[in-house]
Amino acid sequence: MSGIVGIVYLDDRPVDRINLDGMLECLAHRGADGTGIWTEGPVGLGHRMRWTTPESLREQPPVVDDSGSFVLTADVRLDNRDELILALDLADRPPEELTDGDLILAAYEKWGEHCPERLLGDFAFALWDRRRRILFCARDHFGVKPFYYCASGRLFAFASEIKALFCLPEVPRRPNETRIADFLVGLFDDTAITSYQEILRLPPAHSMVVTPAGIRLQPYWALDPTRELRLSSDGEYAEAFSELFTEAVHCRLRSAFRLGSMLSGGLDSSAVTCVARNLLARRGEDQLSTFSLIFDAAAGCDERPFIDAVLAQGDIQPYLIHGDHTSPLGQIDRVLTYEDEAFYGYNRYLSCRLFEAAKEQNIRVLLDGFDGDTTVSHGVDYLHELARAGRWISLSTEVKGLAKNFDLSPWSLEWSYVWPYALQPLFSRIPFQKPMRRIGRGLLRRALPRGSRSVPRAGQSIVNADLARRTELAERARTLRADRSSPALTEREAHYRKLSWGIMPFILEMSDRTAAASGVVPRYPFWDRRLIEFCLALPPEQKIKRGLTRLVMRRGLAGVLPETIRCRGGKANFSTSFRAELLAHERELLERVILKDSDVIAEYVDMSALRSAYERYLGQNSNEDALNVFTAVTLALWLQRASSACVI
Repeated sequence: MSGIVGIVYLDDRPVDRINLDGMLECLAHRGADGTGIWTEGPVGLGHRMRWTTPESLREQPPVVDDSGSFVLTADVRLDNRDELILALDLADRPPEELTDGDLILAAYEKWGEHCPERLLGDFAFALWDRRRRILFCARDHFGVKPFYYCASGRLFAFASEIKALFCLPEVPRRPNETRIADFLVGLFDDTAITSYQEILRLPPAHSMVVTPAGIRLQPYWALDPTRELRLSSDGEYAEAFSELFTEAVHCRLRSAFRLGSMLSGGLDSSAVTCVARNLLARRGEDQLSTFSLIFDAAAGCDERPFIDAVLAQGDIQPYLIHGDHTSPLGQIDRVLTYEDEAFYGYNRYLSCRLFEAAKEQNIRVLLDGFDGDTTVSHGVDYLHELARAGRWISLSTEVKGLAKNFDLSPWSLEWSYVWPYALQPLFSRIPFQKPMRRIGRGLLRRALPRGSRSVPRAGQSIVNADLARRTELAERARTLRADRSSPALTEREAHYRKLSWGIMPFILEMSDRTAAASGVVPRYPFWDRRLIEFCLALPPEQKIKRGLTRLVMRRGLAGVLPETIRCRGGKANFSTSFRAELLAHERELLERVILKDSDVIAEYVDMSALRSAYERYLGQNSNEDALNVFTAVTLALWLQRASSACVI
């Protein structure tokens, strides 16, 4: 993790170094191992260094190439260093002397604007080309590393976090009501917008060229939803997954300091932890430290039996953090200071506790099993594929297996997945088909792992009708979700839609800021480009069989994962603790915002709908109502904090 900043005056005004100093001071939490500034006339680049990899210890960014033609500031970890060193004819130099910044500079010199196509890893960088007088910027494939920018008048400025941009007097602070409307209904498909009108994000897998003539934005990579992988046996698929996943973990172990790993007891974090522990043991390195949440009071949240199963394999230093008896809004001022925007994710407060625990143990790099569900896919949409093909016996086998593995009602699943399709030839229209499919999906959503992606359903929207009209929210949603408006015809199509959903970079950005506040760098093996391309190309039979989901992963990690974890169905749902703790600790705050001092959100939120949701939350304690309440209250707190500095 590092902090990067930069200014380009397109009218050739000279950059004032004081402005860069101020921007870097705002990002002090992103790197205490050094700062660097480079300026030349109308261009200035800055860097906050946080050492993590062995090569970063040698780096003194911004980095200038040997010829003096290119200058780079980058927040980067490259995973294909050996491949790049050979392709760039740098094999005559000791690899430990080549920093990741050196490799990016060499890649740009050889491949120009196509260089991001050749990079693997997590990166956000800006490179000043002194020969062509252009600024070239790029961001990694999935948006792990953040990149915010403002193009206002003759100014172009960028930074790792929005707050640094506000150090510049030319950058306005006007809240973006379009983003607020999106936020209230859980519309995250726009990967460029932010909560401020003049501040944008460089989308994942995009590069950008800045010149006095304007900004040119272009994608350099995209997932291929048509590619299909065919191997000769189940064993070959499992072996291929094992090799790719092990390599994804191995790449993220490159560290000059102690390593940590999240360990919830679920399939994803356990897989990352077990593979990392084995790799470190083979190299004779220090024990892996794990950080786990445990719960005493919250029913259904505690995963200690599964955590203990991983710890029993040895060579792990565990740290257990109590997750209950804690307010979800207890650190809201601190969180909003670092988040810059209102944030989603009801379990963000739990992530804060884990990152702080890692900081206390001097852990700089923390492996995270974030959303392996999406990368590997549960394969449940294969049931629709079977139904459309009329493969009733296979479909019935899958339905019965799902019911058994996830403790669901077979009748409800059959009513959703079997009968609407079976009866379709008998009727021109079946009015209950879509409602029944929604019931089945709802049952599975409750059974399958849930986390930060939980958002209020559109049917329970609390958005103000006037705001929806002003922002043309309905039309915006139709446009942004045009490729998702019809049901996915295949499991692969459904898988592709989930992988390309805009909420993924949004969550990764939130996590980056939360971790940066504690000086921790999260790394995500499941968000390795090679692994994701492999999983998307798998035949559906490799994802689900007899109701056992994520099949290729379970097979590929046999002998690595404890059997109790490898064969389990669902996992704990932290929303139970969230709902209870929010009311127990914050009822006075909730009622102040919702029932008394609602002016700050009244123009954005339908207060009648919000108050009804709050009453239902008090009586029924439903997850959707709790999320709507949490969303509105966090929005209000962010607006209150921002209003003193914003012109609305």
